[in-house]
Amino acid sequence: MKAYHIATAGAAPVLTDLPAPDPAPGELRLRIRACGLNFADLLMQNGTYQDTPAVPFTLGMEVAGEVESLGPGVTGFSPGDRVAVFAGKGGLAEHGVFDASRAVALPYAMSFEHAAAFQIAYGTSHVALAHRARLQPGETLVVLGAAGGVGLTAVEIGKLMGATVIAVARGDDKLAVARAAGADHLIDADHPDLRGALRDLGGADVVYDPVGGPGFTAAFRACRPEARILTIGFASGEVPNIPANHLLVKNISILGFYWGGYMAFRPGVITDSLKTLTGWYLEGRLHPHVSHVLPLDRVAEGMELLRSRKSTGKVVITP
Repeated sequence: MKAYHIATAGAAPVLTDLPAPDPAPGELRLRIRACGLNFADLLMQNGTYQDTPAVPFTLGMEVAGEVESLGPGVTGFSPGDRVAVFAGKGGLAEHGVFDASRAVALPYAMSFEHAAAFQIAYGTSHVALAHRARLQPGETLVVLGAAGGVGLTAVEIGKLMGATVIAVARGDDKLAVARAAGADHLIDADHPDLRGALRDLGGADVVYDPVGGPGFTAAFRACRPEARILTIGFASGEVPNIPANHLLVKNISILGFYWGGYMAFRPGVITDSLKTLTGWYLEGRLHPHVSHVLPLDRVAEGMELLRSRKSTGKVVITP
């Protein structure tokens, strides 16, 4: 089979031929139909992601496909079943073996491409906003990086939860995508006075930040008393320094958030969230935005779209 694989520490990933794996006890093997790309895939290539697997490994964190075979002890699935898996690795290949406990049945109304774009992006935003920040109807939510993979879902979910949503993204095209997802107000990330623009709109009760850098600082300074700031990631490459004395004066809370971490200590948070999100999807209330669908031999191009921030929503690879 073909796989986008890292063979040794420090080596660049390459599309290579590998033996198709057989499932071990507790695993199932998939014919992979779609794999969503994530910013974490870029970090894994550099060995800087908090959950970078040991080499050798195949990239690709979230997949959708058809069950081909079951390892010993696996029940509840049959060959031919459509499933989605948050795998953490192994998705950028034609076949893969995954822990059956991480597989969820895929409704026939959901395409493989949407399923591969769904779990991490929507799961991150829903758990962050509902579970961590306790976003309330009528509050103002500021979303930085609002046209990106997770940012766009935060706009959509924030609006569903009854918030007024301010989307911050770079350029008219990306702001138009955020507007289509439900944003009430749009601000260009290159605005010369982002803090002032946010304050003119009344400030923030919740800030959703997958970017870091100057945007964090501007949004932090535009927070209302008792605001909550969700640190989702640092796509800008700049981790902000937080002035603790300002937290004290305004009673602001900084909330660290890593969706995958819940798999280890409270998996029920993720499974309950995915049930809610799947229900919303089937009701037509969520509309995954996939800007690019590419074959496996163009995965490097897909990674560059993420790196250069030329994509909106998700990039999906279809082996």
